[in-house]
Amino acid sequence: MKYDVVIAGAGPSGIFTALELVKNNSQKKILLVEKGKSIEKRSCPKDKTKECVHCKPYCNITTGFSGAGAFSDGKLSLSSHVGGDLPDLIGYDVVEELIKYTDEIYLKFGADTKVEGVGNSEDVKGIRRKAIEAGLKLVDCPIRHLGTEKAQEIYLKIEQYLISNGVEIRFNTLAKDFIVEDNSIKGLVIANSTNHDTEKEVYAEKVIVCAGRKGAEWLKELCVKHHINHSAGTVDIGVRVEVRNEVMEEVNNILYESKLIGYPLPFKNKVRTFCQNPGGFVSQENYDNDLAVVNGHSYKNLKSSNTNLAILCSHNFSKPFNEPIKYGIKVAELTNMLGNGHIIVQRYGDILEGKRTWQKELNQSNVIPTLSDAVAGDLTSAIPYRTMVNLLNFIEQMNKVVPGFASVETLLYGPEIKFYSNKINIDDKFETNIKGLYCLGDSSGWTRGLMMASLMGVRMAKNILNEKK
Repeated sequence: MKYDVVIAGAGPSGIFTALELVKNNSQKKILLVEKGKSIEKRSCPKDKTKECVHCKPYCNITTGFSGAGAFSDGKLSLSSHVGGDLPDLIGYDVVEELIKYTDEIYLKFGADTKVEGVGNSEDVKGIRRKAIEAGLKLVDCPIRHLGTEKAQEIYLKIEQYLISNGVEIRFNTLAKDFIVEDNSIKGLVIANSTNHDTEKEVYAEKVIVCAGRKGAEWLKELCVKHHINHSAGTVDIGVRVEVRNEVMEEVNNILYESKLIGYPLPFKNKVRTFCQNPGGFVSQENYDNDLAVVNGHSYKNLKSSNTNLAILCSHNFSKPFNEPIKYGIKVAELTNMLGNGHIIVQRYGDILEGKRTWQKELNQSNVIPTLSDAVAGDLTSAIPYRTMVNLLNFIEQMNKVVPGFASVETLLYGPEIKFYSNKINIDDKFETNIKGLYCLGDSSGWTRGLMMASLMGVRMAKNILNEKK
């Protein structure tokens, strides 16, 4: 059970670490441990039941080969200014080169050659002028949209490529603990992810953790146990907004995704838009602790009459409380309780009137919810006052950029929470203070999204390859 490299988590950063090593004929003996299923075996029963059945032991939407990326809308953000803080660690020029390199890999595996959000410079200027007037910052970012169904096809090809080239992938296998001796990594303790039994030890010179956002709490616990240096990160709490395509038509056609940032009064906390899906669908994903959170995705071919996007408010804590992940969990638990385990949907106009939304009011609206089993209710009874005020004031600012955005019928789904990991202290080779232990992707706290996580994996592999020289 001895390997050169053991990778915990088959998300984009883990996949691309293995892929780059294989492409360069490294001859490394690689083990990739994944809690979930292979991508061809991942499916959501909701396609048939039309209602979330809370799959056990994990949600297939968030767990399995390629992580949550296989069931996301599959957007590759082609800018070093989007997707986390990695450029601060290794440099913006390095990240720009890695984006180009990694993008070419996606293209070779079948990504669409079209890039959204480029050209139309005069039209973009018009949107930016409106944003400035509204007190918002527009962040330019070219987007390569894979599409939910196409992303699954691309990652399936990568999975088959890795297996055919000698990478050992153990599915339904849980990474439980690190084996650490004398401040050096020796390996992993692994177990069956269904019942957590049959523990085994696997050994390697290098252990690379790629646990994604879903593994944030697990990694935090191991950091404390093994004295891995880390600091409290950020948790983003907000809602998924859904409007008719007609409202977002101009922005959709010019930018595809409008990345807007603001600091609304009176609190001046950072609020931003995220993951815009023209013609998309609002979706639900479940965490292992039975939390139901809202997300959104869009297909290449199947389109709805609506556009959805997240509006998220960033929360950072210091003293006396500095556990943002636990804070986000509590907010999600309260919202889930009020929705009886379902996602809550509420009309913007009802919030302003100080009332909950009823199903009959949704039935009369122009905006028909694309998340069919969302429950009409009252988000303001669960989302903290400071957060809710930030979100509502940001929506008013958005209305100046996109007239009609703050209409009575605009739908708000909750909770949308991004559990970014505590930020792991790593050097520019991604190594922790434990020799031989590396942290990549969203689980490291340094990246957000498919592209940045993928290129971090590429960089990790290049670091390993360069060690021989």
